[in-house]
Amino acid sequence: MPFPKSTEERELLHTRSIECRGYQRADGMWDIDGWMTDIKTYNFPNHDRTEIKAGEPLHGMGLRLTVDETLTIRDCVAVTDFSPFNLCGNITPKFKALIGLRITQGLTKKVQERLGGTQGCTHLVELIKPIATTAFQTLVGKRAGKLGAALKSGALKRPPILDTCHAWASDGETVKREFPDHYTGD
Repeated sequence: MPFPKSTEERELLHTRSIECRGYQRADGMWDIDGWMTDIKTYNFPNHDRTEIKAGEPLHGMGLRLTVDETLTIRDCVAVTDFSPFNLCGNITPKFKALIGLRITQGLTKKVQERLGGTQGCTHLVELIKPIATTAFQTLVGKRAGKLGAALKSGALKRPPILDTCHAWASDGETVKREFPDHYTGD
């Protein structure tokens, strides 16, 4: 459903685009690529680039996380093609600090500990959340059978998706239908 038409005249000034893609690799791992682009609709001066023209990216940055089946980050590559400052790309090697982290609850805090503030790049760090969601969506089909088996065998007591959002509320209709043994409603 589109937004309702604005009641006020307005002028587009800025567009931020984020695109994420998930790939299964031949070696059994997954690459999750995220790309962020910021574009202005007007020219403006910039010390390091002289001028940034309308339609030219102010930011063009990407992050690739290679993950295994447990959503553990096994490799990370960060790139900066466009930035407002020449030195922005110098921070990209630091993103190797993500290796070993697992895409699970608490990831954002761990990322901030390793790459927050001057230890990282705000824009690349912002990409981690949509990349993490894309990783989950990329692997969900592959992991569903194992989840079901783990629940049946008793190795997993509770589906990890429960109570992560409105649709997966443990007292809601989705859980009642999909995981009736874990339904907590009336």
